[in-house]
Amino acid sequence: LQTNDFVVHLDHGIAIYQELVHLKINAHSNDFLLLEYQDGDLLYLPVDRLDRVQKYIGVEGYQPRVDKLGGQRWASTRKRVQDSIQKVAQELLHIYALRHIKQAMTFSPPDSSFREFEATFPYEETPDQQAAIEDVLADMQRHRCMDRLICGDVGFGKTEVALRAAFKAVMDGKQVAILVPTTVLAEQHYLTFKQRLDGYPVFLEVLSRFKGRAEQKKILADLQNSLVDIIIGTHRLLQRDVVFKDLGLLIIDEEHRFGVRHKERIKQLRAEVDVLTLTATPIPRTLHMSLIGIRDLSVIDTPPEDRRAIETRICSFDDLIIKEAARKEKARRGQVFFVHNNVKTIYRMANYIQELLPELTVAVAHGQLRERELEQVMLDFIHHQIDVLVCTTIIESGLDIPAANTIFINRADKFGLAQIYQLRGRVGRSSEQAYAYLLIPGEHLVTRQAQRRLLALMDFTELGSGFKIALNDLQIRGGGNILGAAQSGHIAAVGYEMYVHLMEKAITQLKGETAREPVEPEIHLNLAAHLPETYITNSSQRLNTYKRLATASDESSLADMEEELRDRFGPLPEETSHLLVLLNLKLLLRRLWVKRLDAVNGEYVLTFSENPEIDLDKLTGLVAAEPKHLRLTPEHRLYFSSPTQDVVDSITELKKLLHNLK
Repeated sequence: LQTNDFVVHLDHGIAIYQELVHLKINAHSNDFLLLEYQDGDLLYLPVDRLDRVQKYIGVEGYQPRVDKLGGQRWASTRKRVQDSIQKVAQELLHIYALRHIKQAMTFSPPDSSFREFEATFPYEETPDQQAAIEDVLADMQRHRCMDRLICGDVGFGKTEVALRAAFKAVMDGKQVAILVPTTVLAEQHYLTFKQRLDGYPVFLEVLSRFKGRAEQKKILADLQNSLVDIIIGTHRLLQRDVVFKDLGLLIIDEEHRFGVRHKERIKQLRAEVDVLTLTATPIPRTLHMSLIGIRDLSVIDTPPEDRRAIETRICSFDDLIIKEAARKEKARRGQVFFVHNNVKTIYRMANYIQELLPELTVAVAHGQLRERELEQVMLDFIHHQIDVLVCTTIIESGLDIPAANTIFINRADKFGLAQIYQLRGRVGRSSEQAYAYLLIPGEHLVTRQAQRRLLALMDFTELGSGFKIALNDLQIRGGGNILGAAQSGHIAAVGYEMYVHLMEKAITQLKGETAREPVEPEIHLNLAAHLPETYITNSSQRLNTYKRLATASDESSLADMEEELRDRFGPLPEETSHLLVLLNLKLLLRRLWVKRLDAVNGEYVLTFSENPEIDLDKLTGLVAAEPKHLRLTPEHRLYFSSPTQDVVDSITELKKLLHNLK
């Protein structure tokens, strides 16, 4: 979070973050977040309430409106978005209910031929990959249609999961359709599947615009007569003339890249056959958890063992850098991608690269090439007959060329963060060290937003960092896409995290689970509780630590954080110990539905929320047992007279008593 960033306060709406300020109140000084609302109104937010605030992540190009402190607009915006979300959630649950009612064919458990096929996998499965395979096989043996999403970073082994499912379906006499967003990807999958299934009685075909009319006609006839077991294709597979003899499994790669019309057709198929969807677009954990039971998810988070993180460099367009990097790649028998996303000037750029590197073979690939030409170029590159491929973002999705381990992205400042992340994922698919060069013009020519995007990418070079990218990326793809709804306007209105929060709430309610809004205790005690500047000197690091502490969901998470603080910054200062004491107390108060704790005239006053979910008999019994220290008023207030003057000791005593109510 940086100065002038937009933030969303759960109760007060969108504001501008100014700074972390240190204020002295009642003889003790503490840290506060300074937020600016409409007309310059200021809100000082205590750091222990940081869980009420999220960084605003919206939709790229949309400038949010700052709300008025105490105004009505935020409440009505929330209501509007909530109503829309309710409809989306209802539709999700409707599909979910249909799947549960409709009986589907059950596939047989894995047999010896399946285990034999498994054994031909040349790598060791990662734990996540193994878990995903087991999830899919278990789904296929159930009496309802599978609808599982496999989410994993590029090159983490989603294709092998799909291969095992396809093999199982074919061995049980069913046909398999694999739907991919681009022609190039269809060819790539075809080659991968062909290689893996070599020696098995599985007939494989590919249907895309690369095929002539006569070829397409023959493939369609074979498909209808059950002569094709697995068909791989683009949205061409969704047309009405494609008829299967006995379709049992549909595998969809990057579903969000299909148009609305195609998605409608996919939705119809979803209710009829087992569906397995693969995506490298990250989905935040919170959403993942709330969708359990509606959309089955398997997350592949662990990279293959010998995989190395891609070394990423931001630099200006420099002939020397390009020559050196390309020659170094050629020397280790590798290949190079050069992304230039402008068809008008791509040939000029290719000629320039060829002049720089006369000894290398340079070719061009873009979506406006004639089908046969594009197919030939891509196949030549896949078969290692091209050294440098100057291309548009046609290579963004799913291409797997292990020999290509250097990528240049020209005018990287023009791309969205998730897009660069996907492009960069085209390299580093083997055990070789891969390099990504993000080429930008002089820094003064790059917008501030683009600079921040590129810097964020530098932070996320480690493997599997796609989840973090999703929340850092200003183009929200993961959330809207998994929900299958054009919700970007609503995401823009309330910010991404708030949108996810409202979605979770709606789903919980529709599932018939109790979805009472948790109480947010306010604690007003005369205690210095903060992270001193002398302890964590970097202010953004301090702010990030505050956020992590405030959002800790239980005592063990706080204990882990305490251990981490000691480990990274040394022994805890008194103020930091106090902060941890308060946050632990807050967790307990939240569970007991206490909305406020005040220190008044030497007593501690606890105000319960209406209809607190606690055992009232226990509470009255406790008060009767401790008349010296406790008294209860009809207004749901509990007064505690501490036997000690020390605030921290008093909190310890209070916690001992309150633990009896749990």
